[in-house]
Amino acid sequence: MGTPLNLDTPAVFIGRQGNGVISFGSGQPDLPPPKEAIEGIDIRKDLRYGLIQGQLPLRENLSKEYPDSTPDNFVITNGASEALDLTFRALAPGKVLVPRPYYYSYPPLVELAGMEPVYTDLVEGRIDLDDFKKKIKDCKAVLINSPSNPTGRIECVETLKEIERITAELGVYVVSDEVYKDLIYERGNYHINGDQVITVNSFSKTYAMCGVRVGYLWSSDKKFVDRVIEIKTHTSMNTNLVGQDMALKAMDTPRAYIDEQQLIWRGRRDFIYEKFTELGFDLWKPEGAFYILPKCKNARQFVTTLYHDYQVIAYLGEWFGAPDRIRLSYALDKEMIEEGLGRIADAMKKVPCL
Repeated sequence: MGTPLNLDTPAVFIGRQGNGVISFGSGQPDLPPPKEAIEGIDIRKDLRYGLIQGQLPLRENLSKEYPDSTPDNFVITNGASEALDLTFRALAPGKVLVPRPYYYSYPPLVELAGMEPVYTDLVEGRIDLDDFKKKIKDCKAVLINSPSNPTGRIECVETLKEIERITAELGVYVVSDEVYKDLIYERGNYHINGDQVITVNSFSKTYAMCGVRVGYLWSSDKKFVDRVIEIKTHTSMNTNLVGQDMALKAMDTPRAYIDEQQLIWRGRRDFIYEKFTELGFDLWKPEGAFYILPKCKNARQFVTTLYHDYQVIAYLGEWFGAPDRIRLSYALDKEMIEEGLGRIADAMKKVPCL
């Protein structure tokens, strides 16, 4: 069996790969980044300190994508994770409404900032507005993630507009994590608007640049932005300049690059959803991102058996607030997905999971 796994944390699997292991774990695109992102980078020039807020050319380019914004509305961060961390530190103290299932880092980020997570349980992978309305009144902020990691679902535009209205009326901040906004299969992205909205995004998923660690946050509230800059001055200082140059160049990538990637993700989505359905799993069909969250009995035993006996990594749903499920990423090529599915089918003969 090997060394027992510490299944109390996803850290047990992050970064594990190779040597015959098939990982349905981390949501890291296996597709190549755009050539524009890696051509002509002057590393020597970029081995220096930079502006805490982020280099002006990148912020200028981003401001073109957000109506009525200026470069001063943005802070460039070490991935979307730091953007979320800085956001909650700047908003603390108070409660944050978090839809559940959630990305596994959300509750710790909220708590580390000195805030308190409050949960609203999703219905069929989407926000229940009745429960939302009851709980939002006591909260300082709500965290929205559409498309969602781990569910792969997108919120209805009507729901997002109602959240805009309610939060504006109550003066509650909306922290909108839009890292998968370019990976929606059913419609275009709807950007949540309002003076109380803080948008978080990243170059990781759209441009397959996860390890470069470049993200950003956007807000029309300049006082909030200034507070974030002050915190970042004493934590990570500037985001690395090589990564910022890569991000700036990536923004010159033709739209065709994103459209072609969407076709690949959609094809993989259709394939893995069909195969998991054939195996008998109960799951939602993803509408964006690249995750499935099937129901699974004996999840801990199944995940352990998959890894030790079949060299397959799947994530426990309990890490995402869904203890009766497992989460799998289909950010790997179709042949690997097919091989992994065969191993999963074999593991199902050992561990009852349906």
